[in-house]
Amino acid sequence: MSSDVKILKPHGILDGTKASPFRQDIAALVEKGAKIILIDFQDVTFMDSSGLGALVLALKTVRAAGSKLFVCSINEQIRILFELTSMDRVFEIFENEDKFLESLKS
Repeated sequence: MSSDVKILKPHGILDGTKASPFRQDIAALVEKGAKIILIDFQDVTFMDSSGLGALVLALKTVRAAGSKLFVCSINEQIRILFELTSMDRVFEIFENEDKFLESLKS
């Protein structure tokens, strides 16, 4: 895997208490020169609107730096949240980390 690709794996509940540190983690990856960031939601059990807001703000930060952000391994609750807010049209979502890595090769 390229050093330009960074994978962030939040865990537990992504809500108002974790939103700011989550955004800071992504901003730190951008500052370190990550060109592609994958957020792997495999270990996230629940995300509320605060978590989604943090993800959208992180996307703006990533795009402003000329980098790209992708997500993978979202559970049913997060998928529904994305669909209700039309974020499934904003974020490129992969089934899992392996499918994402395959897409980089092609």
